[in-house]
Amino acid sequence: MGGILWNLGAFIVALGILVAVHEYGHFWVARRNGVKVERFSIGFGKAIWRRMGRDGTEYVLAIIPLGGYVKMLDGRVDEVPAHLQDQAFNNKSVWARMAIVVAGPMANFLFAIFAFWLMFLIGVPAVKPVLNDVTIASPAAEGGLAPGMEILAIDGKPVRTWEDVNFALIGRLGDDETLFEVADSAGQRSQARIPLTEWQFDPDETSPITSLGLVPVGPELTLTVAEVVDNGPAAAAGVQRGDTLLAINGEPLADWRELVTRVQASPDIPMELEVMRAGQSLTLTLTPERRESRDRVIGYAGVAPQVLPVAEEYRFELSHGPLAAIGAGISRTWDLTVLTFQMLGKLLTGIVSVDNLSGPISIAKGAGISADYGLVYFLSFMALISVNLGIINLLPLPVLDGGHLLFYVIEAVTGRPVPEKIQEIGFKIGAVLLMMLMGLALFNDFARL
Repeated sequence: MGGILWNLGAFIVALGILVAVHEYGHFWVARRNGVKVERFSIGFGKAIWRRMGRDGTEYVLAIIPLGGYVKMLDGRVDEVPAHLQDQAFNNKSVWARMAIVVAGPMANFLFAIFAFWLMFLIGVPAVKPVLNDVTIASPAAEGGLAPGMEILAIDGKPVRTWEDVNFALIGRLGDDETLFEVADSAGQRSQARIPLTEWQFDPDETSPITSLGLVPVGPELTLTVAEVVDNGPAAAAGVQRGDTLLAINGEPLADWRELVTRVQASPDIPMELEVMRAGQSLTLTLTPERRESRDRVIGYAGVAPQVLPVAEEYRFELSHGPLAAIGAGISRTWDLTVLTFQMLGKLLTGIVSVDNLSGPISIAKGAGISADYGLVYFLSFMALISVNLGIINLLPLPVLDGGHLLFYVIEAVTGRPVPEKIQEIGFKIGAVLLMMLMGLALFNDFARL
């Protein structure tokens, strides 16, 4: 319950900030264009706080924190007194209306730059993209990558951290190959062409990095047990904290990953587990619990390993000064925007499955996890969501900012507004499409629970 409340709280904080930023963009540009703003609301439904500002705008916090709105004086909605006609939104030039509509998404992009700027100013703990191992018969192995190599660039774009590598690989989904520039332990540079025609991954099960066969240098997972889940299969077998796992069915374990692989492949199948406890070897019978994971069944043991930190030589802090952090923030926001458009295109063409769409439940989980890790990770999460919010609102669906913008572009080109009847039909179609998209995202969320 505590985890759910923490996720919900982090989600509300993140969404509240991003909605406020988005709506303030509309509000600020509307006011600069002489439009009277009647209400600025964060949230929908019943107001839990309201105040009338000196500027004549009512500021509201409402009970449903899933959006917000700026209500402007508009003759298409209400009757406008003669002395306020020049302050009505519908009486402004098409260029002013376009600026007001596009200001919300633009505010989200600016916030992402600010969040990344602050993140780089604080400093982000990072790990160099050095390979600890390469999975046998994987695309990475086919391309000639080997343990000890450091990844310097992917398709000509320099990478400094494993997060950079992850971003670069996501954008390669559906491609035939990708070109890595690497350096071996002696500093000798070379290029490796990694085939991608057979490459695919389920984001709920693995990451682009591991699915490609890359095993990063990172925290070392030892075979010493750090945690045993109460009432879990390992606890029932008699496994205790501090035990060192030696073998399964008489076959020695090389590392923790091998243990996970063998346990997941043996749901409901008893196995002889040899452990070392207080200098003595013991044999226990472990029966992994049967669990469903998406479209397959896996075994679950209920143990966690002791983790050794990343070696100092691979760790560094990614940070910049105040001015350099601005450039880094702009660059990261641009890369994220391009990547999002790429993924939308691949979603529409079927290269990326619609199963990858996430809704509010997944976003809430992400908010809680990032907040748990610390401020810089929460800032990165908010920047990611802010960019996505900006892009989604620019989609040419009539119910979104992008749909309004489309109508105003047509008006600017033709010299006359789109007939209201056509706009109404467009709004209805847009609302249905948006509801279907939200329903699919929620379905995916529940399928991941």
